[in-house]
Amino acid sequence: MAPRDPILGITEAYNADKNPKKANLGVGVYYDDNGKLPLLECVRKAEAQLMEKTGPRGYLPIDGLAAYDKAVQDLVFGADSAVIKEKRAITAQAIGGTGALKLGADFLKRFSPDAQVWISDPSWENHRALFESAGFKVNSYPYYDAASKGVNFAGMLDTLKTIPAGSVVLLHACCHNPTGADLTDDQWTQIIEVVTTRGLVPFLDMAYQGFGDGIESDGKVVRRFADAGGPVFISNSFSKSFSLYGERVGALSIVATSADEAARVLSQLKRVIRTNYSNPPIHGGQVVATVLATPELRALWEEELAAMRVRIREMRQAFVEKLKAKAPGHNFDFVIAQRGMFSYSGLTKPQVDRLREEYSIYAVDTGRICVAALNSGNIDYVVDAVAKVL
Repeated sequence: MAPRDPILGITEAYNADKNPKKANLGVGVYYDDNGKLPLLECVRKAEAQLMEKTGPRGYLPIDGLAAYDKAVQDLVFGADSAVIKEKRAITAQAIGGTGALKLGADFLKRFSPDAQVWISDPSWENHRALFESAGFKVNSYPYYDAASKGVNFAGMLDTLKTIPAGSVVLLHACCHNPTGADLTDDQWTQIIEVVTTRGLVPFLDMAYQGFGDGIESDGKVVRRFADAGGPVFISNSFSKSFSLYGERVGALSIVATSADEAARVLSQLKRVIRTNYSNPPIHGGQVVATVLATPELRALWEEELAAMRVRIREMRQAFVEKLKAKAPGHNFDFVIAQRGMFSYSGLTKPQVDRLREEYSIYAVDTGRICVAALNSGNIDYVVDAVAKVL
């Protein structure tokens, strides 16, 4: 038997738990304040529009729905971006963010088979597995400093200055998973300079655009890398930002050095897609494309996404303030400074085990908790339990 997935296995255990007070803080899903998975109004309206245009369900092109690919490019790079005007960027619809990462990994293995791959320590658990399954040896660069509860930037930068040219560096564009600790603008400037001057290949994973400081702010790192002129890989996902988890809506974008190179890259990427899943499903891409291309729905989406972002921040604040009252000898202020859906809480594995065994509160062994799974109905119970295991 293969070992259970460290994240999805938590949900399996949670589902089997009979405790009515149970809480799943291990899942990477946004829930509303009622503990429910939301159906966004912009999605509902887009689906209603699509139902009025019901037609045959033929195969999509290998690289997906053209309207979707264009909408993704405009969102990621900006409609007036030079890389779009110069036709240096290509985008292919993918089966979620995971599918986009795997496409990129398989593509890179074909054309840079001996390249080293570097991911942050820590990183999303599946990052390593995806690139190893493509045949790469995966290394780690320092990222999180447990003592300061922030980024070990000196260690990160020093490591990137020493790795071989041509190495692939996987970077979290915003809302670092699992730590929630993001780089500052000045730190990104230094990273971009090192990556560019040393001839490294940046692969930006952007699964949480809009959950940090806003759509534009969260996307600016991608645009800065694109403007730097070198090749850039970008995987993005709409699972969280559109609450379309089961539709598996993602994309892989690649910025090339010229329009001719971009055309050749797309032709080769299509070969990778063809031997993986042939072409993507249609519905999720249609929904996202419709929302992003319709001004009224785009504005509604931004409003709904902002509300999700604000609620997560409110839960961070409430978690910290309530813990101050329950466990005054412990400082959790760092949780407020973190961005996105997750927090590296500082809880140890024995403490996580106690939360699960004694209180039916499920978290990842590393102490990562999903702040988006907290709500006004469970936060007092969670805080009481955390205070008791500290």
